[in-house]
Amino acid sequence: MSDSHQHNGQLSPFIELDRSDWAALAPTMTAPLTQTELVELRGLGDTLDLQEVEEVYLPLSRLLNLYAEGAQQLHRATTTFLGASSARTPFVIGIAGSVAVGKSTVSRLLRELMSRWEGTPRVDLVTTDGFLFPNAELERRGIMDRKGFPESYDRRSLLRFVSAVKSGAREVHAPFYSHLAYDIVADAEITVSAPDVLIIEGLNVLQPPAPGRRLAVSDLFDFSIYVDARTQDIAHWYEERFLSLQRGAFANPLSYFHRFASLSEAEARARASEIWKAINEPNLVQNILPTRPRASLVLRKNSHHAVSSVLLRKT
Repeated sequence: MSDSHQHNGQLSPFIELDRSDWAALAPTMTAPLTQTELVELRGLGDTLDLQEVEEVYLPLSRLLNLYAEGAQQLHRATTTFLGASSARTPFVIGIAGSVAVGKSTVSRLLRELMSRWEGTPRVDLVTTDGFLFPNAELERRGIMDRKGFPESYDRRSLLRFVSAVKSGAREVHAPFYSHLAYDIVADAEITVSAPDVLIIEGLNVLQPPAPGRRLAVSDLFDFSIYVDARTQDIAHWYEERFLSLQRGAFANPLSYFHRFASLSEAEARARASEIWKAINEPNLVQNILPTRPRASLVLRKNSHHAVSSVLLRKT
């Protein structure tokens, strides 16, 4: 363990723990998931196994549970001090990271694990994909090739959604995004009903306020996680995932990417590399990676897609 981790010669605000030290924080915990449940939660190309669940994510879920319970105790103490009465509000967790780094798997896994801890039985997960502008609007604005960049999201709608949840609204609705159609589905929505914990997962959820705005969605998070890895490793994972999709989901005639289904492996790799270099890598370098220092906790992955260390912000 190190509390003097340096970055570019500067002392870091994070305590860095290697995986063995992190796992030792919760030696008596037993992973509550079966192998079948894990396979259902695991994303395409992710190598997550039950050992990693026990060593990394179970302790993390317990830490988050403690934070959530602590926030509720503080809420009760504050309302008592003020002589007021108000219902508990959800504990909101933001999870950020690049395309193909595995943040969706992390989000689904934490939703499942946290829901099994006493005190946080109701855990909802919403991805920011639903707050992308519809493709027609992206085309109108001339930014279809920048889908996933901060400007491609309806950030005001996302902020209103999280604000409503955080305020204790009994029922809040979010747009629904179809990965098959690669677009927002009109008249479809996701309903969030006063959960104990809400997880918000997306590329740019840790962005600071947009120019001219005083508030960002990250300002409403009680805790935030950044899933990190070397850029060249993520590029490799993206290429492998693209090939898996090309052999699977892209074969569906209804898929937005059906035109890639007939590519040879060499052509598919070349196309994946082109998309990565033109869109995903610039977005990572320019917009996503700079938000890493804003996170409460960083999960650092090695080239095998496994978490090698955990960085926790000092309090």
